Amino acid sequence: MSVNDQVLNYPIPSALPLDPPAEWAELRGGCPVAHVKLPSGDPARLITRYEDVKQVLADPRFTRALSAPDAARLTADGGGVFNSELAQIIPDSGEEHLRWRRLVGKWFTAKRMTTMRPAMAQIAEDLIDEMVKGGAPGDLRAALGFPLPVYVICDMLGVPAEDREKFSYWSDTLLNLTRYGKEEIEAAQAAFFEYMSGHIAAKRAEPGEDLLSELIAAGGPEDGGLTDLQIIVTGMALLVAGHETTANMIGKMVSMLLADRARWEQLLAEPALIRTTVEETLRLDANSGFGLPRYLPVEAEIGGETLAKGTTVICSMAAANRDESAFDDASAMDLTRSPNAHLAFGSGAHSCLGQSLARTELSVVLEVLLRKLPTLELAVPAAELERVEGLAVGGLRTVPVRW
Repeated sequence: MSVNDQVLNYPIPSALPLDPPAEWAELRGGCPVAHVKLPSGDPARLITRYEDVKQVLADPRFTRALSAPDAARLTADGGGVFNSELAQIIPDSGEEHLRWRRLVGKWFTAKRMTTMRPAMAQIAEDLIDEMVKGGAPGDLRAALGFPLPVYVICDMLGVPAEDREKFSYWSDTLLNLTRYGKEEIEAAQAAFFEYMSGHIAAKRAEPGEDLLSELIAAGGPEDGGLTDLQIIVTGMALLVAGHETTANMIGKMVSMLLADRARWEQLLAEPALIRTTVEETLRLDANSGFGLPRYLPVEAEIGGETLAKGTTVICSMAAANRDESAFDDASAMDLTRSPNAHLAFGSGAHSCLGQSLARTELSVVLEVLLRKLPTLELAVPAAELERVEGLAVGGLRTVPVRW
């Protein structure tokens, strides 16, 4: 039976940790708006072609209103980051959304990232020295991939990095698909909300040189600023987004480059390729996680198919990033590929606000690793790496390396 005739369970599992499921190519070719069943058991439609994904992400009819009564629940208990009430507090569209992006986006400009680079490089150096001191094999994810983005985002938000174990747990519960139960998620979200509320209150009393202090200083909605609740949820959202995705991507990027030693050697010979290499690993990340869900409050057409009002669609940017109609030799890793208009950070008005931060962190990590550990290699075959399961973001459990 072909993929066209069946309802696939979603997320679609992959046979190998760094490779895409075979079904992606079949779906793009013959069933670009596929029927899938989510972890909750609810039905949704999966979009896998580049042009279709780009269209959905740019079309305001496809909304983030995933708490609508007829929207598909992503998880069995309806919790998690996409369906939660918290997700509805940050404005979704229109002037309010633009204001939110303007206020927060000031902290994520390319110019600001350039000024942060030396501090990031120093953190990477220190973390790599610690890993080397511990002896080989080391776990690159635990030693470098996880702590670096956490230190950076904690610094930007003015929250203490020593609380990072708590943030990690709270983030995982918010990003839950199948790992945690409802009661545990609700307790964790309540604790996280309480923590961030206390932090915002402290910042109000004693402002610092950080993003949250600046959002407080901008005043309330009547002054062109945000409500207290919006500032709290923004802090939570940035903490989750700021460490989970990049922490996982650092491990995946290094694994993809070490899986074929020739790639690492090419970079050692030509460090000028770091920028295009970061983009190419983002494009070819076959384990980026759930994708972006959208809800249709009206009827709409996509990929030549009319979708009924009340449909939930899932955009697989990772599948779209391997679309042969958008990229020459799409399944091959080309470290020189440019331009590279991948969709790893989404597209349009809702594209990832922190993408310049992620790009800077990834390129700094690569720069420092190539310089300090040129003999770096995977300590296990790439096929034996294990994926993180049950969360909305994709990652590897560990990245064992030696040098």
